[in-house]
This record gives sequence, C-alpha cells and structure tokens, in this order.
Amino acid sequence: QVQLEESGGGSVPTGGSLRLSCARSGSRFGFSYMGWYRQVPGESRAFVASVSADGRIMYEDSVKGRFTISGDKDKNMVYLQMNNLQPEDTGRYYCRDLAELVWGQGTQVTVSS
Repeated sequence: QVQLEESGGGSVPTGGSLRLSCARSGSRFGFSYMGWYRQVPGESRAFVASVSADGRIMYEDSVKGRFTISGDKDKNMVYLQMNNLQPEDTGRYYCRDLAELVWGQGTQVTVSS
C-alpha cells in the first residue's frame, strides 16, 4: 500500500520561502501522478499543484509564478518550492497520490503578516 509522508512546513514571514517534500513508499513503481493540496480550518482541501511522471504540470491560479512543483520518479519524491509566501498561503499542505488516491498526513505552513 502506498504511503506518503510530507515534511518541510514551518512558520515564515510574508515574502519568505519554504520547500515541502513528499516521500512516497510502499510501491515498487515510481509515481505516475501526484499533487499538493492546502486545507484551512472549516474548509475543504483545495488543489495547489500537480505533476505527472511524463512532466505535465498544473497550478492553481493564485500560486502561478510563486510555487514550483517537481518530482523525482527514481527517488519517489515530490517537492513544492514556495516563494514569496503570503498570509493567504497559510494552511496544512497535503501530498496526494492522484493515481492511488492516497493522502499523506500533511505539514503545516504558517505565513505571518
């Protein structure tokens, strides 16, 4: 069974940067389609970015130009580089295996104004 573990969250001031990592285990095959989602209290998880093994990338409009998603299929890792962070980026970030429909436990990102 695929398992996902996120890391790299933290607290930063407005304009700061963080790099989130997602380690995928439990499968002999590399990932095919992975995503990052953000959740704030009282709301559903919202799409942030996705990457496929063949290089297709998508971003939610508000993060375009600031966030970069990347993946290393050989290492079974997915990353989210977040630059110029804004208070509205605050939330718990979850990694999602979009092919296996598995969630990680999430990592908290807090951006102070």
